[in-house]
Parts: sequence; C-alpha cells; structure tokens
Amino acid sequence: MNHTNQNSDNIKLTKREIEVVKLLIEGFENEGIADKINISTHTVKAHISGIMKKLDAKNRTEAACKALKLQLL
Repeated sequence: MNHTNQNSDNIKLTKREIEVVKLLIEGFENEGIADKINISTHTVKAHISGIMKKLDAKNRTEAACKALKLQLL
C-alpha cells in the first residue's frame, strides 16, 4: 500500500507561507513577492524552501500546484 499521498490534514502552512504561495501562483518572482509583502528576497527564498519541504515538492511550481490540489489556500 502506498502511503506517500499527502493529505492537507497534516500539512500546515503559516499565514506568510500562504501569502507567498498565492503570489507564486500569480506568477510573481522572488523580487516581486518581496516587494509585494515588504520582506527581503532572502526571506522569500526561505519561505519557498520551507513550503517546498512541507509539501515535498521538487520546485516552486510543484509546490504551488500541490498547495492548490491540497486546498491549503
């Protein structure tokens, strides 16, 4: 039996991570996300890394898709 399917019940994104994912979905790059929510690009990268880890995503696009699929927004 395959237990690798993710379930939104055990994945919790912070408010800020949700903001970042929403902007990723809208197509913003790191600098645009940083400008939009008044944080540094370094912090944006940290949030994206955390999101990718929580969602077991290989890249930012996969993270955004998984967040949508799991209805985390």
